[in-house]
Amino acid sequence: MKVVLIGVGQAGGKITQALAEYDYEMGFDAVQGALAVNTAAADLQSLDIDTQLIGRDRVKGHGVGGDNELGAEIMREESTEVIDELDGRITSRAEGIVIVAGLGGGTGSGGAPMLAHELKRIYDVPVYVLGVLPGRNEGSIYQANAGRSLKTVAREADATILIDNDAWHDNEQSLEASFETINQNIAQRVGLLLAAGEVIDGVAESVVDSSEVINTLQPGGIASIGYASAAAAEDSADNINNIITATRNALLAGTSLPDAVEADTALLVIAGDPDRIARKGVERARSWLEEETGCLEVRGGDFPLDSDRLAALVLLGGVERSSRIQEFLERARQAHEQASEPTPDPSDAFENEQIDDLF
Repeated sequence: MKVVLIGVGQAGGKITQALAEYDYEMGFDAVQGALAVNTAAADLQSLDIDTQLIGRDRVKGHGVGGDNELGAEIMREESTEVIDELDGRITSRAEGIVIVAGLGGGTGSGGAPMLAHELKRIYDVPVYVLGVLPGRNEGSIYQANAGRSLKTVAREADATILIDNDAWHDNEQSLEASFETINQNIAQRVGLLLAAGEVIDGVAESVVDSSEVINTLQPGGIASIGYASAAAAEDSADNINNIITATRNALLAGTSLPDAVEADTALLVIAGDPDRIARKGVERARSWLEEETGCLEVRGGDFPLDSDRLAALVLLGGVERSSRIQEFLERARQAHEQASEPTPDPSDAFENEQIDDLF
């Protein structure tokens, strides 16, 4: 699936670069262009992809300080300039536009839904958002921002693929190293999804092309992505259980939204050496996925990949009714209420009438 990537905000820019690099290194040619947009000049300096600074007149290149309303305003005011920058990248080959953003900050959480709104007015191809939710341990302002952003972006985008920051990180890592791990995991999983149908070597028995991805995301709303791999035996007959196990782990332990199992649509991609992919294993895995998710039909196919492992990639559409989403929205609501409460003024303590002034 050939797409143009637009990273909005700090996290969005870093993930977009990781996706573009992974696509280039693997030779998939799915990413047709990549642009990072931000209100903070310093966050753009470390990126190797094309960049665009917005909001110069409003924030002087210093960012919006977590104010996602200001981030949305700046994107609305300068959306024409951003779209002009994209114009040469979104060609007839592009089958979709993917906006990448962390939903807890200011520029990304405010700018992503506004940019999705503007892009859908102009282009006929689907506009998706790849959004990252803040972890439980991140501050309440990030939770409140993400709640408002998610509610808006789910309305504006054709579909929103959500990544929970708590899903794909190592608890023993530092915060900075943890974010790097998450970015690389996103790049690998989403990169494989976008590459579906872009055959590199070998011929798949059942090809997954871009229409399968688009149709899985067609209902809109919230989507999630799962991934797991297993060592592949030389003989495909010995890989039946390996394929089923990888599929189970992808759904039950490797999804971007843990515990989000019920879905309206699903896509299963088995990646690996075509000679090692057991057709019976793929069919059994699809049947299991149908029962587990409640989907009437699970789309699926193979993705030829030169590897001694077999990987299962699961894309779920329509997971917004999952307990994980409801849990996050409740957390965001509480954070929003806390932020709305008036902050006590410390100087009020000096108005205590039970203590006499000295003179």
